[in-house]
Amino acid sequence: MWTRRAFLGGLMVAGGMPALAEAPQRSLRPAARPPGSPAIRQGAIKVLAPAAEDLIAAAKLGGDVTYAVIDAETGLGLEARGADRLMSPASTLKAVTALYALECLGGDHRFATRLVATGPVSGGIVQGDLVLAGGGDPTLSTDGLGDMAAALKAAGVIGVTGALLVWGGALPYLRAIDEGQPEYLGYNPAVSGLNLNYNRVNCEWRRVNGEYQIGLDARAERFVPTVSSARVTIADRERPLFSYSDNDQAEVWSVARKALGKGGSRWLPVRRPDAYAGDVFRTLAKAQGIRLPTPQISHREPQGAVLVRHSSDGLRMVLKDMLKHSTNLTAEAVGMAASARIGALGDHEASARAMTGWLKARVGVADAVLHDHSGLGATTRITAEDMVRTLRALGPKAGLRGLMKPVAFRDEKGRKAASPILVEAKTGTLNFVSALTGFMVAPDGRELIFAIFTGDLARRDAVPLDARESPEGGAVWIRRSKRLQQQLIERWGAVYGA
Repeated sequence: MWTRRAFLGGLMVAGGMPALAEAPQRSLRPAARPPGSPAIRQGAIKVLAPAAEDLIAAAKLGGDVTYAVIDAETGLGLEARGADRLMSPASTLKAVTALYALECLGGDHRFATRLVATGPVSGGIVQGDLVLAGGGDPTLSTDGLGDMAAALKAAGVIGVTGALLVWGGALPYLRAIDEGQPEYLGYNPAVSGLNLNYNRVNCEWRRVNGEYQIGLDARAERFVPTVSSARVTIADRERPLFSYSDNDQAEVWSVARKALGKGGSRWLPVRRPDAYAGDVFRTLAKAQGIRLPTPQISHREPQGAVLVRHSSDGLRMVLKDMLKHSTNLTAEAVGMAASARIGALGDHEASARAMTGWLKARVGVADAVLHDHSGLGATTRITAEDMVRTLRALGPKAGLRGLMKPVAFRDEKGRKAASPILVEAKTGTLNFVSALTGFMVAPDGRELIFAIFTGDLARRDAVPLDARESPEGGAVWIRRSKRLQQQLIERWGAVYGA
């Protein structure tokens, strides 16, 4: 087991530092080679690497900057700064969730959405209820529902004698992943066992003859049905930009007229995902000539004959897309599904505690405080040390590196730039929080595992709720943090990849 003591000991060996010291202030300049000998690193003698503390000071982030970097093969701790300090991991937590899901569910696991008939089919009519039953699939789209409607028609069904029911009880219902976020942010939707389009509805508007036309739809690549489970109106106000209410019939949004401009669109979160999915399926079924009544919510798992089954991609592909696009709903759904598989699912908080307990049992992580699976919440914390320990202990067997997204290097103007260092990692971004964790391969082929956490939580907490989508100074702060992350990686490639 790679322990904290071993990590600190590795720092003393690798960097010649006293115990608990931070990063070395200067790297050693390699001895010059005799004339005519092979050049170091693409024809240039390796120059003095900048001190980590100088890079951090120049970034002017405020708050905390912590990191840890280890040798992937030996586990030797190479360099650290505040590595035992609990920090917000933001979306880098999804790497831990991916490991949890792979171990509990298996890489070949597929989520199934079913159409279940509670009675026999006679003359094309279901003699009973038809149930749209979710299986926790976080990737179900309108196109998937459209294919299910077509398959139902191909099975000869044209109607029902009973009700159209929708069941989302395969996973606990969560109204929003983080209640501290503005209501209208599409990346903070509800979660349930029946999810559609990442539980987002598309709001589109345009100006025609001086008046706005606005509406909601559940668009995908092949189908663009309108929805009736949610409505939108235009309000003559400046603030807030969006307001939300819910009644027994529909979710109701209103949009400030002065924010609309000439036209545009954006995804809004869905808070009643089972009703949304039922509404869209009914419309798609109607297009197939299948007449169904207004959907009703069912709180009982359906029993009966499965007429149509739609399966997601395998879990590895689902997780690869999650790590690439950082979809919060996917992380929460697969995390809760993993907890359900090991019998530890009560509600969302219980699932997060189950993942925390799993992490402690599998890696020896003792200090992590996990309140979600996506990293979106403001109170989730983990240390850089524990993150790299987790990736080294569990990542190779799970093939995590192959699921991670290559990270491009950029020059000072933000343009992509070539680099001899390969980085495959997960990014994480919240207001005044930026993180990066994963794997890097130095120019000589040495593989390192790293975690970098930056955060000015006091500044984050001071942002008013209605300004949290784009707080003043937030974009500049994130750019400086990402620049620092790249500089630290370049430093490690130079110092430890010789």
